[in-house]
Amino acid sequence: MQFLKLTAMALLAAGPVGAQQVPTSMSLEDAIGLARRNNPAYLQAINATRRAGNAVRNAYGAFLPSASTSLGASYRQGKPQFFAGMAFGSNSDMLSSSWGLNLNLGLSASTFANLRRSQQNEDAAGADARTTEQALVTGITQQYLLVLQTAARAALQDSLVISNRLQLELATAKAGVGSATSLDVMRAEVAVGQQQVAALRARNLADVATLQLFQQIGVPKPDSVLLTSRFDVTEPALQVGPLIEMARQSNPTLAGLHFRERAAQTGYRAAQGAYLPSLSASASFGGFSQQYTDANYLVNQASAQTASGRANCFTTDSIRRGAGLPGITAQCSAIQFTDAQASAIRASNNNFPLKFASNPYSLSLGLSLPLFDGFSREVQLQDAAATKQDASYQVRAQELKLTADVTSAWTTLVAGYRAFRLQEQNAGAARAALDLAQERYRVGLNSLVDLQQARSDFAQAETDRIDALYEFHRSYAALENAVGHPLR
Repeated sequence: MQFLKLTAMALLAAGPVGAQQVPTSMSLEDAIGLARRNNPAYLQAINATRRAGNAVRNAYGAFLPSASTSLGASYRQGKPQFFAGMAFGSNSDMLSSSWGLNLNLGLSASTFANLRRSQQNEDAAGADARTTEQALVTGITQQYLLVLQTAARAALQDSLVISNRLQLELATAKAGVGSATSLDVMRAEVAVGQQQVAALRARNLADVATLQLFQQIGVPKPDSVLLTSRFDVTEPALQVGPLIEMARQSNPTLAGLHFRERAAQTGYRAAQGAYLPSLSASASFGGFSQQYTDANYLVNQASAQTASGRANCFTTDSIRRGAGLPGITAQCSAIQFTDAQASAIRASNNNFPLKFASNPYSLSLGLSLPLFDGFSREVQLQDAAATKQDASYQVRAQELKLTADVTSAWTTLVAGYRAFRLQEQNAGAARAALDLAQERYRVGLNSLVDLQQARSDFAQAETDRIDALYEFHRSYAALENAVGHPLR
């Protein structure tokens, strides 16, 4: 996964597709590297790995408390409200503000299972990206070989055009001295025309194959490009048994299914965890501020309360003196509302908006165990068990398919090597027969029909040799794709 993350970063740093510089000469390795930077399907697979990585980070985040905060302000008109015939509220407009911080954490068996499942899904996404990359490499290789094959066939047809023109010149010369008929000249002219049509079609097929190659790469086709890679044919020294074992270890499709099987097993354990208790914790903190818009509202209240207390004190003093008790006139006279008190009250009112008084904080911790939920847990458990079994069946099916694919690709490769060697011999014999027919026609021992038949036999044999050559290399690429690992 680290390699895939670095690859994704490199691809993102490579810039937009339109900015890619397409070389005028390109090897197979160059084509594959260019496709890795520009092929849309592969880039989407890389993005899928990034999304899977985000899911893992989200699963880790479930072990951290969720936090929310609030900050607010309000205004209340200075007008009392009446309830049950009694007035409540102040006669001064009031401003208030508050803040709060809430922390919540919940842990259960599914929290741990989701983390593990997210990690396995991330591994599966990485395997999918490698599968897409392997398919991309195989597709580019196959198309690169097809371009070389069609180019070789086009070159063969071009050479046959030249050969037919020489044959026409020879037939014309022989007709001029009476050793050939005008029919031979007309037949040679028809052969030249037919060969020109065949060369034109072969060149068109080569151009279309080149266009399709750059379509797979993901960049526009340049005006001209030279493919520089060449492929030798050597007898494959491979055994099917070790190849199958290598495929079981390296094939990314099978690896992805294994990861999904493990994720399904984790999902089954998560469904079992629904029968276990869950833990929850929370904490809450906050503050509050309040300010009257009339700065003298609280001063007037305090002044009125002081005056009321002074009057009550003098009343008590009169009652005491009337009862013959000592007076408290000095104490009552000391009850005064001073300017310092008024200033302190005005200062204490200046709280809005950020001079908060702390609210009591709260902490809670709970443990819950569901007892009955209408058989929902049982249904989820059975679904998870079926999903786990399906994942196992998919792995088994892919293993069987992989064995068949590797075996068939290996037998096709071996047969392709033998077919190429036979076609190589056939092409050599056809070349020798054509040379002999040309010489015999030149000295008058063969007819033009014999020479044209020899040339047709050579064209077919050489075409078959070219096809066998690139079919062998395509078989090699197909085997590497089935194994999931380079073999050359």
